Amino acid sequence: MNKKCFIFDLDGVIVDTAKYHFQAWKSLANDLGIDFNIDQNEQLKGVSRVKSLEKILKWGGISLSADEFENRMNQKNANYLDYIAHMDTSELLPDVERVLEFLTQNNQFITLGSASKNARPILDKVKITGFFDAIVDGNDVSKAKPNPEVFLKAARQTKSEPENCIVFEDSLAGIQAANAAGMISVGIGNSAILQEAKYNFKDFLSLKNEFIIELIKEHNPHRL
Repeated sequence: MNKKCFIFDLDGVIVDTAKYHFQAWKSLANDLGIDFNIDQNEQLKGVSRVKSLEKILKWGGISLSADEFENRMNQKNANYLDYIAHMDTSELLPDVERVLEFLTQNNQFITLGSASKNARPILDKVKITGFFDAIVDGNDVSKAKPNPEVFLKAARQTKSEPENCIVFEDSLAGIQAANAAGMISVGIGNSAILQEAKYNFKDFLSLKNEFIIELIKEHNPHRL
């Protein structure tokens, strides 16, 4: 059987940390007198911390000094770390572990390609670090999605060619990054938002093992 490289985003794909990002960003925005809602939070998915704060400041029509900008980023991260400190295996999204186990049983490469700088401690918290052959996160890249840098680095870690890589993503920026890398993009979530993905599934519950086998066997699997 072919050996492919399956690349997982973290937030919204493996765990639902989006709610913690939302709480931390909302607290920061409100401190600055800026309203912040769920729709705006959607636009920050897959986006680096620097770019996220830049977007929030633009929405609020506020500018900060370089020092204050850095302080606010650190404040957001400290709040976020407080939230995720209490994470455990119950935070894994449905059927993620089943997919990871199935890929392992079928001798496939499993990697992480995430913008999060806290990816490693989160994987440890939910006890799935051992599944991953490589982890590439926000500490390892300089360009944010939709730039494909994070996925290309993950592929190189396993010496996999881009056309042999499959990316699971819940953000439009992430899907665009996967497509730009020349990889097969699989959207997990709202297909209306992720319409640029080659394949779309509401969640891993609806992504069956038979479809994974098709992804492993050929470049253009039939949707099962």
